[in-house]
Amino acid sequence: MGGGGDGHSTTYKGLTMHQPKRWHTVTGKGMCALMWFWIMYRAKKDGPVVLGWRHPWEGHEDHSHGHGHGNGQGHEASH
Repeated sequence: MGGGGDGHSTTYKGLTMHQPKRWHTVTGKGMCALMWFWIMYRAKKDGPVVLGWRHPWEGHEDHSHGHGHGNGQGHEASH
């Protein structure tokens, strides 16, 4: 198997693992941080619902005031 003999690799049981390039490492760490920020953000927003501590519809006011009667039509159509 070909490969550069630059000394930046490890061979174990015939499998050679090369060191990643710097941009791979930096990009991977950045994506990992973004993933954890997103998970923590969603946990803050959805955590109580996911854990069963509250229902998803709790905390919402009645949104039907000023709107139609649930049939998708406005006040003009009810005349």
